[in-house]
Amino acid sequence: MTCGKITENMNIKEVIDKHPEVVPVFQKYNMGCIGCIAASFEKLSDIAVVHGIDVKKLVKDLNDAMEK
Repeated sequence: MTCGKITENMNIKEVIDKHPEVVPVFQKYNMGCIGCIAASFEKLSDIAVVHGIDVKKLVKDLNDAMEK
């Protein structure tokens, strides 16, 4: 299901709900976001900071996975 590009301002749950094909990207970065309560309100930019990940790389990887 494609609904436009993923951005760093989207919340995690929104991204996973709209684009379940990106779940392996979160797993690649060892993010347990899929079942986390915070996924409902944390933005990708927030979680990238928490995990010490470059948000631009994360967003690029998510968009690449979405397009496959």
